[in-house]
Amino acid sequence: MNDTSPDRDEWFLASLGNTLIWARLRVRPAGTAEVLDSDGNTLSYDSEDTARSQLFDAEFVSYDGLDEEDALIRGFSLHEVQPPQGASDADLHGRMVQSLGARA
Repeated sequence: MNDTSPDRDEWFLASLGNTLIWARLRVRPAGTAEVLDSDGNTLSYDSEDTARSQLFDAEFVSYDGLDEEDALIRGFSLHEVQPPQGASDADLHGRMVQSLGARA
């Protein structure tokens, strides 16, 4: 059986002082997963659950799971922050750490 469904991406973030650190979880059609970390490394996992567990252990939270109140507690507004965008993983590398400035 050939599964041709596309990869599924989900963004996670952690906050450290006035800095947001992003990570992208990519679930492959076969059920394996990869995490692109803020250093530009792609970490491979045997399953989505294992990858999520590692992200949660590192105190990352799902961006899609945040509401405005949770975001404000972390020092930012959902209206002002969005996951990094780039044409490739190399483009994303420089955008995976985001300074919130003095407002946070």
